[in-house]
Amino acid sequence: MLEIIFLILVSGYFIISATLVIGAKKTFPQLAEDQLPKVSIVVAVRNEEKNILCCLESLNNLEYPENKIEIMIVDDASTDNTLSLVNDFIQDKSKFKFINLSEIDDEKLKGKVRAMAEGIKISTGEIILTTDADCTVNPLWAKTIASYYKNDVGLVNGFTSQSVNGAFSGMQAIDFVYLLFIASGTINLGKPVSCIGNNMSFRKKAYEETGGYESLPFSVTEDFLLLNSINKLKKYKLIYPLNKNSLVISNPATSIRELFSQKKRWAVGGKNAPLSGVLLMLWAFLTNLFIILTPFIYSAVWLYLVLFKISIDFFMLLPVHRRLGLQKNLKYFPVFEIYYMIYVLILPFVVLFNKKVKWKDRVY
Repeated sequence: MLEIIFLILVSGYFIISATLVIGAKKTFPQLAEDQLPKVSIVVAVRNEEKNILCCLESLNNLEYPENKIEIMIVDDASTDNTLSLVNDFIQDKSKFKFINLSEIDDEKLKGKVRAMAEGIKISTGEIILTTDADCTVNPLWAKTIASYYKNDVGLVNGFTSQSVNGAFSGMQAIDFVYLLFIASGTINLGKPVSCIGNNMSFRKKAYEETGGYESLPFSVTEDFLLLNSINKLKKYKLIYPLNKNSLVISNPATSIRELFSQKKRWAVGGKNAPLSGVLLMLWAFLTNLFIILTPFIYSAVWLYLVLFKISIDFFMLLPVHRRLGLQKNLKYFPVFEIYYMIYVLILPFVVLFNKKVKWKDRVY
């Protein structure tokens, strides 16, 4: 009986994975370079003295028409050396603008959401792009993302991976691509379940039509909240192209504690996922739960099903990594598979009993 249930779960897992591949590989029309809209890049920073210069350097190297780009660096009350590093870097670069939130009083918004809202409010671009201070962007990032903004498009996301220097960072890099592959597949199929703010963009008009962050409930995953809000307008297309020129690389967590904190924040934010997202998570949970039972219910059929599930994950990730030019990271796939199985099974129970999130030295 259990083998039959496992067979059903793995078969469903295969169908879901194949469907997501179809969604993620969809292509979309792009604008010619002379049709590119004006863009505003908004980066919220807080105590990022270790990361900010690499981020600023990559933003400064963006290939985009000079009269159509502005880069807003919004400081969220940093207490380290971030402010002076930003000021020194941008002093002779006119496309950069710096906003210090310690000088702005707004009790309606908290933390990063407040910083993002302020940057967007001051921005003048038709399209808003967002990334994080611990990220570096491809020189073609802004140009590639903006090129997808045909008149009916309201939101465009890009893929993020992480810098890799061993198995611990390698499994995180694969996990980022895996989760964003799911996000891409669901968004391109018209059933958005998630996104990530360190490689996100949206039409400013669409953002304003949602009422902006000032009108939305507070969330520790403000990117996901905005995605859903724009989708609910039912006026714009939301797309997630699989394009290596829009790739962003972020820094991996350096410890188990830091990684756990990140995963917990995402899980808490994911509590408000639509039904399709809940079903995806539930199916993944049950499939991985049955794999854990392998030592207790061993049989040839059971082993074949376990190997089939692992093969599904690998051959789902392979074309995505190839398209992004990241196939070398797949040597860490076995570590990722173990890591993924563990957190998929543990996180639901962690969130069930403790919903507090510590983020940038603040507790929510």
